[in-house]
Amino acid sequence: MKHHFSNNGQISTVSNFSELINLHFHGEVNAVCWHRNLTGDFKEIVAKLHLVENITEVSTEELLALQLTKQGNLARETILNDMQLLADFGASPSLNLLKNYERDDELDFFATDVYSFHVDRSPIETDTFLCTYHGAASDLVSNDQVEQKILIPEIREKLKQLHDGPEAEFENFLEEYFFDLHYQLKPNAQPVNLGLGHLWRLAVDHPTQKVLPCVHRAPVETDGEYRLLLIC
Repeated sequence: MKHHFSNNGQISTVSNFSELINLHFHGEVNAVCWHRNLTGDFKEIVAKLHLVENITEVSTEELLALQLTKQGNLARETILNDMQLLADFGASPSLNLLKNYERDDELDFFATDVYSFHVDRSPIETDTFLCTYHGAASDLVSNDQVEQKILIPEIREKLKQLHDGPEAEFENFLEEYFFDLHYQLKPNAQPVNLGLGHLWRLAVDHPTQKVLPCVHRAPVETDGEYRLLLIC
């Protein structure tokens, strides 16, 4: 079956969880999508959950305690099943009800928040799993359509002024404050939206990674609408 991102060389599309976790990243492939058309009313779940802070982690107990219609129950079963699959695999899934993430506006020329295109880094071998059930969905972009921000001359110059330390320590400074994880779109770049209901596995920058890490960003939320997403 052809999908709107199946012609993107960076993305492999699979049809079940086993394929999702077993597919090896290779070449330019650094994102795998278990493509699904979910049934059920996820909006009902969002409406019945309580937002405590801008990001609220929803426990399995809270999810099970909700009084739901038949459609809402179908949606809940899907979420619980996804969490169980990921937990059995050894991941630590977190279900988040989200109004918005914290913005980083300390530097006018360089934001290091999740709304900026970035890669994830880990000291251990791991992947990022992500599924948006409701609300705006994240974007990813292929590595050849972005430029690492720290390599853009005018940004690099400003960061050097900010560092105000020995040249030999500059690269460490960039890593310490996560500047090296962020990317800027090249002209004509075409980000891909991850869509609703699909479970994604994205490559992370770690010591044994054989491919480039997947560049992605959180979306700007739709006004007045919470996001419900599973992430680990």
